[in-house]
Amino acid sequence: MAKILVVDDETDLEVLIKQKFRQKIREREYEFVFAVNGRDALEKLQLHPDVDIVVTDINMPEMDGLALLHKLNEASPLIKSVIVSAYGDMANIRTAMNRGAFDFITKPINFEDLSVTLERTVLHVAQLRDTLKALKENNILRMYVDESVLNFMGSREFENSLTLNENIEATVVFMDICSFTSISENEPPDTVVKLLNSYFEIMVSEIVAQGGHVDKFIGDAIMAVFRGDFHLDRAIDACLAVREKIASLPAVNEHISFKPNVSIGVNSGEMISGNIGSASLRRLDFTVIGDTVNTAQRLQSAAKEGQIIIAKSAFDKVKESFNCKSVGEVSLKNKATPMLLYEVLG
Repeated sequence: MAKILVVDDETDLEVLIKQKFRQKIREREYEFVFAVNGRDALEKLQLHPDVDIVVTDINMPEMDGLALLHKLNEASPLIKSVIVSAYGDMANIRTAMNRGAFDFITKPINFEDLSVTLERTVLHVAQLRDTLKALKENNILRMYVDESVLNFMGSREFENSLTLNENIEATVVFMDICSFTSISENEPPDTVVKLLNSYFEIMVSEIVAQGGHVDKFIGDAIMAVFRGDFHLDRAIDACLAVREKIASLPAVNEHISFKPNVSIGVNSGEMISGNIGSASLRRLDFTVIGDTVNTAQRLQSAAKEGQIIIAKSAFDKVKESFNCKSVGEVSLKNKATPMLLYEVLG
């Protein structure tokens, strides 16, 4: 819905506009706000900051339309103005156009002309807002994504990679912040989000340092994937670093009594890598799926506070590189038989 501010000291114009545009008002295409001069218009803009268009007369008491235009340009460059004036006032019309007026109509007002002018101005404002939104999104993207990645995203290689689905050998890690649910249930949302993000920053930095990538954030947990040479070893190194860094953090402050720690599940093996989701919703995740991934999550669920849990198959591969101890056979969800699990100590 477009919001339009009409500024004119002829108060009968309000009645005429409400009559002529009653259908668009009823169908919530337009909402009109009225002011009797420029000063009153600026006050109305304070009350209605979402105004899209200002339709203003030039000759008005206290503050005329030209002075209002100058103030509008200072206050909100996105608001577009349409000038209403007589043919004999061409000098003022030219001044108004030079000050950024989008269009003008003449008095007496031809309401068919006004309707077409408003439709065209509403479309222009919508295009401006869409462009601004795209620019903001692009700037936000550049904050989080390296320039070389953005260049790759525009390449044919990237387009081809979106359709590439394959079986890979990799290591999946699930890291959960223990007992964080109690914080989220009892603290203000702003406190919860800032605290959680501070933990994630530490965890992500250690994952990236070992050549892993964060597949997704799941509530207060992270799913990370490690590929390439020695992916299991690098994943465990990342987990040890995360556990140490998080465990060394103090209770946050005097307002929150919470000592953070993590529980971690690590599993390695074959999995499917692909672009998974809904194309119609434009929500596709390039992710990994399969029993190896599901088991990693089950291992994290079995891990206690401060534990890094791996299956025997992973233990057999890293037992000469890491100090581990058996925690016995554990029944995991959707597993027919108990699995022999090990804790990575260091």
